[in-house]
Amino acid sequence: MTRLGILHETRYAYAQPVGFGTHRLLIRPRDSHAIRIVEASLQTSLPGETRWTYDAVGNCVCWFTPRGEADSLTITSRLVIDRFPAPLSAMRADDPHTVSPIVYAREDRAVLNPFISPATDDDDRLLLRWLREQMERPDEPAIDFLLRMNRTIHDRFEYRERPEAGTQSPAQTLALGAGACRDFAWLMVEALRRLGYAAMFATGYLYSGPSAALRGAGATHAWCEVFLPDLGWTEFDPTNGLAESPDLIRVAATRTPGEAQPISGILIGQPGSSSLSVSVDVRPLDAFDAAA
Repeated sequence: MTRLGILHETRYAYAQPVGFGTHRLLIRPRDSHAIRIVEASLQTSLPGETRWTYDAVGNCVCWFTPRGEADSLTITSRLVIDRFPAPLSAMRADDPHTVSPIVYAREDRAVLNPFISPATDDDDRLLLRWLREQMERPDEPAIDFLLRMNRTIHDRFEYRERPEAGTQSPAQTLALGAGACRDFAWLMVEALRRLGYAAMFATGYLYSGPSAALRGAGATHAWCEVFLPDLGWTEFDPTNGLAESPDLIRVAATRTPGEAQPISGILIGQPGSSSLSVSVDVRPLDAFDAAA
């Protein structure tokens, strides 16, 4: 078990004062067998009402409605969590349906169908052609295939930080041979859906220790989750070539990237020019040594 402190600060600045409608915040993980919330606090530069709910797929959502007008808005989340790793190497899948093509039980498929259907088009068949290049022997175990695809994206695509909003389509990422973590995650999600896998777009935080130097640290991170018989939802980070890594701290998982924005909301008025800055700091805490 590792105890981590997480500081996530988002600051919006506007040329003119504006009013604010309700904002949707996806910034807090849900307690699970892998993550336990020890402490959590939320600070905002403007007063306002907050309301916490769970969305349709179980993500923890905060609805925040700022009061008054201002030319800036800062939202700061502080967390202390315990992270319980479950390495993929310790797992063994004995279900014969875990070879490609994947076969889901009827009960599972009824729930998984929205995450099997692709959400993007492939008019030029770029994604289909790339997928054919990834296929090897037909009886390859699904977990081996997924690990190989995860590593292929990591090894063959150039990582580029992109400050602009939005996610590239899988075809754009293939054509460019480059992208940010959200682009690589979305490429893997949509590719796997075309092969019959249930896949989700996951976002959260990434712990990069002093010797790890992982791509995507210092900001919110994105990866892919795939549902496998016997293993359930399993994490694959094509940006760093990680699978079920304790360095991945899941906050939310959704059908599309647009539903996974950490903060989204409504402005009232004309803000003029605007800027956005986001910083994320994840570090281990020496709470146990101090207590001793």
